[in-house]
Amino acid sequence: MKKYFGGVFIAFLFGFTANAQGLLNKPETVFTHQDTLRGSITKERAWWDLKYYHLDVKVNPKERTISGSNTIRYTVLTDYNTMQIDLQEPMQISKVTQNGKELKFKRDGNAFFITLLENQKVGDIKEIVVSFGGKPREAVKAPWDGGISWKKDKNGKDFIASSCQGLGASVWWPNKDHMYDEVENMLISVNVPGDLTDVSNGRLKSVKKEKDGTKTFNWYVSNPINNYGVNINIGDYVNFSEVYKGEKGDLDCNYYVLRDNLALAKEQFKDVPRMLKAFENWFGPYPFYEDSYKLVEVPYLGMEHQSSVTYGNGYKNGYLGRDLSGTGWGLKFDFIIIHESGHEWFANNITYKDIADMWVHESFTNYSESLFLEYYYGKDAAAEYIIGCRKGISNDKPIIGHYDVNNEGSGDMYPKGANMLHMIRQIINDDAKWKSILRGLNKTFYHQTVTGKQIQDYINEQSGINFNRVFAQYLTTTQIPVFEYMFKNGTFGYHWTNCVAKFDMPVRVKLNGVETWLKPTTEWQSEKTTNEDRKVEVDKDFYVKTSNIIE
Repeated sequence: MKKYFGGVFIAFLFGFTANAQGLLNKPETVFTHQDTLRGSITKERAWWDLKYYHLDVKVNPKERTISGSNTIRYTVLTDYNTMQIDLQEPMQISKVTQNGKELKFKRDGNAFFITLLENQKVGDIKEIVVSFGGKPREAVKAPWDGGISWKKDKNGKDFIASSCQGLGASVWWPNKDHMYDEVENMLISVNVPGDLTDVSNGRLKSVKKEKDGTKTFNWYVSNPINNYGVNINIGDYVNFSEVYKGEKGDLDCNYYVLRDNLALAKEQFKDVPRMLKAFENWFGPYPFYEDSYKLVEVPYLGMEHQSSVTYGNGYKNGYLGRDLSGTGWGLKFDFIIIHESGHEWFANNITYKDIADMWVHESFTNYSESLFLEYYYGKDAAAEYIIGCRKGISNDKPIIGHYDVNNEGSGDMYPKGANMLHMIRQIINDDAKWKSILRGLNKTFYHQTVTGKQIQDYINEQSGINFNRVFAQYLTTTQIPVFEYMFKNGTFGYHWTNCVAKFDMPVRVKLNGVETWLKPTTEWQSEKTTNEDRKVEVDKDFYVKTSNIIE
């Protein structure tokens, strides 16, 4: 999440000034050459389209090493002969071949530039094989500070997992490590000690017992997958399963947990079919029926790895047993099961092209928690929960980060972004239309990488309402809009302040207990009233502040 000043641009939405965005007088962020190599679509990436990976690795827990190869199949888009492949230090690429011929390459930090010998003709489908190995970075505080977690279970067995969102999949295997280009399908072969099991993405095709006593697990992913979604999970697992009768038919659900936790998992994982029922209602069919749904126990909190969702919430409801909203509603479900599975729709089905737009993943998925509650407990419960989560908003920096340098925005993309979506739903004021928008997003952008602007434009078009200034306010500034009003000489005056230029968000209020809609702008508006008309309450569903200017 990290940083050459040249080639960097800050996406100021809709042409608003830095002053309107609340960005003046703030320290300038300096990015490095490595940040540009990691976060931009370089010339060495743009000329080829990724088609297929065969990631074939050996995991050695004793030495804490990973070694093997990645076969990369691609289509040539334009004539060029230098390819960028990413692998982070201290991992090393040892050899690259194409059709049996060894290729020269040079390293620039975490990027390798490979010189291809063959003519790269437009339209050709070609392959290279990248051999690699080393001791990958160990996760310090997974999943936030990712890498590989090398742990032991309580019986002394190795318990290993990968987690690398933001940091990048190139922390442990060589790939085209930019989100804009997803591989269309892949084979993941993982060799582990014979007393352990590897669980990765997609469906298990075979398990091969090797002569040295190890086992190789072969997993095939038939759908497009983002790089950070590719995972290895290795442990003394036991498996149980069920079939969910979903919108697209039978969905295989497989659960892999540590041997001693089987009874706990069979009870706690009952939230999975509940989740699927609610989210298929709101978002449309689970996006990866072909690859199944898996929930896999890991030695960290959890993450949204596609068709291999990871779980480490201690078999408790809430977030490690706590209700993040403080309302009690957060203890009605297992946070990790619901939140990380919600990412199957928003992160894995619809995937940001640039991590600066990470809100597309996290705002919608944080909002999905309230939709789960609404499905089972009603709209009031859902609203209480999402409003309660506002206490987690820090307004430290904008939600949208810097583009082209692998830079994410504020963690406010979770509760603040969710509250923004909750407000947009209020303004649309048509639950059927809102549901059609959520389902339509997942259908329109099915298995695609997107920009944040594409998502915003879709909501504008389908709702018939221009939310551009609402998006600008809540995604690019740290300011909370203030509904400012006053009573004077028989008139009621009001406007928005502390906001972007020409901010025009409608708002639901109660005037002396009577609910009504107002359409404030940044200009003062007024209407006649009586001296008694002085009680104004802005609906709590709106994340704004209120200020009464006393005469």
